[in-house]
Formats: sequence, C-alpha cells, structure tokens
Amino acid sequence: MQPPTEHFDLIIIGTGSANSIIGAEFDDWSIALVEEGVFGGTCLNRGCIPTKMLVHVADVAEAVRNAHNLGVDAEVTNVRWTDIRNRVFDRIDPIAAGGEDYRTNGSPNVTVFKGHGRFVGPKQVAVGDVVLEGTQVLVAAGGRPMVPDIEGLDSVHFHTSDDIMRIDELPKHLIILGGGFIANELAHVFGSFGSRITIIHRGDVMLRAQDELIASRFTALVQARPNFDVHLNTQVRHVTQHGDTITVTLHNGVTVAGDKLLIATGRIPNTDTLDVKNAGIDVHSDGRIVVDNMQRTSVPGIWALGDISSDHLLKHVANHEARTVRHNLAHPSGLISSHRDFVPAAVFTKPQIASVGLTEAQAREQGIDVMVKVQNFGDVAYGWAMEDTTSICKLVADRTTRKLVGAHLMGPNSSILIQQLIQGMSLGQTIDELASGQYYIHPALTEVVENALLGLGEVTTATQH
Repeated sequence: MQPPTEHFDLIIIGTGSANSIIGAEFDDWSIALVEEGVFGGTCLNRGCIPTKMLVHVADVAEAVRNAHNLGVDAEVTNVRWTDIRNRVFDRIDPIAAGGEDYRTNGSPNVTVFKGHGRFVGPKQVAVGDVVLEGTQVLVAAGGRPMVPDIEGLDSVHFHTSDDIMRIDELPKHLIILGGGFIANELAHVFGSFGSRITIIHRGDVMLRAQDELIASRFTALVQARPNFDVHLNTQVRHVTQHGDTITVTLHNGVTVAGDKLLIATGRIPNTDTLDVKNAGIDVHSDGRIVVDNMQRTSVPGIWALGDISSDHLLKHVANHEARTVRHNLAHPSGLISSHRDFVPAAVFTKPQIASVGLTEAQAREQGIDVMVKVQNFGDVAYGWAMEDTTSICKLVADRTTRKLVGAHLMGPNSSILIQQLIQGMSLGQTIDELASGQYYIHPALTEVVENALLGLGEVTTATQH
C-alpha cells in the first residue's frame, strides 16, 4: 500500500536559517516544515550561541586569574558548572521550544512534520508514514560532527560539540582530538573552568586555515597555557575505556588518560542521511550539495543553503543565503545572487581571533604585489593599559591598487575591531581612505587598526615582522 501524499507549495527541510524565510510574502503558500531534532538548528542549540555564552564566562574567569598583572589580587575560588550550564540552556531551550510552538500553532499556512525527512523522488520527501510533494523544495538540514574511524572508539563513551556543553560535571582531564575552531573554543572554555586539557592534533599548527603568522603565534600561546598539553603532528592509534578512565594511545606510543574525550575533528554535511540521490541532486566530493550563486541545485525547483551546501560553515553566511532564497522564491522573474566577497570569521578562544580575505601566502600565490604590516596591540595606549604583550593586527594589501586583500587579528575584541576593515574592503576603499578618511578615538583600542593602516606602506615583507 502506497503511503499518503500531501502536496505543498514549499517544503523546507531544517529549521535553522531556513526558518526565517517564512515571511508575510508567503502567507498564501502552503508550507511544510520538516525537522528531525530541536528547532533553531546548530547555531542556537549546539553551536555559536551556547559556546559564546560559555566563552564569555571563561573570559571572566581568565580575567580574574590574571588580574594580579594589573595590581589587583584576586582568585577564582569555585566554578559552579551546573549554574553556568543552566544559565545557558535555560535561556536557549525555551527559545527553541517557542519557535516550534509558533510554527506549529501560530503559522496557519505552515504544517510542521517532526521526524527524519528523506528524498524518495524528485521533490518528494518522506517523513514517517507520509510523503510530501512540493512545487519548491529547500534543503537546509545542516551538518554534524565528523567522527573519525579510530580503533576502539565504538566502545568508548566520547563527546562531540553536540553534547559536551550539557554534561553534568566538569571534566578533570579533557582529551580533545582536533585543532580547529571547535576544538580550541571548547578547550578554552573547559581549561578556563579548571579542567586539565590535552589536545591531540595531526597538523603542525593549530587553526591551520588562519594566516601563517596568526596560526604559529596562537599555537605557541596554547602550548604555553599552564594546564594544557598539546601533541602536534600526531594521530591516534587506538582508544580504550576502563571504568571512568579513557586512554588514548598515539602513533608514537605515547598514552594519555583522561575522564572525558571530545571529538572535534571537523563537520560533514547531512546529505547522506537525506538520500538526495533519489531526487537527482548533484553533490560535491565532500558531500555538500552543489548550488549556483542563486542557491539553486541541479534540480529545478530545489534550493539549498547553509552548512549542507556552503563551503563557509558560518551562521552569518547561512543567513545571507536565506535572504537570497527568500527573495528568489518570491520573485522568480527577478532572481538575485548570494555573494562570497570578504566573508569574515572569528574564533572565540584565548586569545580571540578574527580574519577576512586572503592570508599573506594566498595573496603571494595569486601574484599580488603584497604589502604587509603587523601592528602590536601593546604599541598603542589602550594596549599599554591592558599590559598586552601577545596580540597583533596583520594587514595584507595590494601595492598596485592600495586596497586591503586580507586582515587578521589576534587579541581582545578582534571580532569587533575587524568590522571596519570588512566594511572598507566591501566598499572598495583604499588603505589611505581607511586610515585617514575618518577620526579614530584616542586612546581606544581601534588605534591598533589605525596604526596598522598607516604603517602598511612601510613594512613590505613578512621577514620584517
């Protein structure tokens, strides 16, 4: 017996950024909203927002521990983990539940289908015992943590970013596999709360996607943290668990034992769980759905956005793509494109890192006549106030056009300080216009950016840093 089929003008798979597409212009559309888990997607429930709420507390703890450098004697006497955790999720969980309730009971033209959706044909999505058929279909089902094939891992109780933030007790010794932004943000969180941290990373530096100078200096700072043990250029041979103790054996024979194991070795798109091949949707070799600049897939009438299709696993990119899809669904004769110019990113660790554009090596590989300036935070007045000795702003510019092609900051408030540079690059301003076209407040930390811009014509090679 064939399962019943329900027709909709639009089927949306995923309730992250795609949920924001449902606006007043679609009030006369019948919309099916498919969600297997909690509403709000990765960012709200397991990613950007809860991690940053934890990072803020970690930053406060670190500020207290280091206050003696400024003449204030203070100490962290206790970290109430359950209070910290509950503050985060007592705010987040009601938002997710409220979003689901609004779409279920407050959106008359929207039907919510809770369950796992998978394609069973072109524009046909099965959810449980019903098949949905859509005139238009939007795939925005995101991604999930990638779990490597490691001997013994299937018999060990390990965590990923999906669940590590909801544990009941702080780890005494947290072993982290990975060296990317998830690994380093969570290492900062739990390390600042008092856990001993061991990081095992196959690369020779942490955050290898960053500019080479940032990555190397950041790696040195992580290695110098007192409760951190960092193993680079190594991989895991096997893992075992006896009672509460997890033992990780490295390829060089070294063993590390801890009470918690976090796998943070990257993320993969959820295309394999959706059976997208049944819809004829083309995918990249890494599993991402192929889309054009208008967010169209290879199948007319099927769109995709966010982590399931983008090479930028960033919420602000998914939101931008959602605005593109929203417009294009409502205005089929006037399509617009998403753009990938100057996409910024930040890593909220210790120290904070923000970047946009090309690294110095990438710029040189492209044949750009490069100018480089590295400005120390500690060389401006507010840097003095903070007694900062490690933070830097590195700018990369094209000597011919005198425009920035890359900006890389490592230090307090980097994710804020970089915004003016993102705007200048997006508007096509020269370094001269950025440096002298407006006032910079003295003695604010923004003088780091001003001085870096003013000095760009003076430092022309990386060897002069």
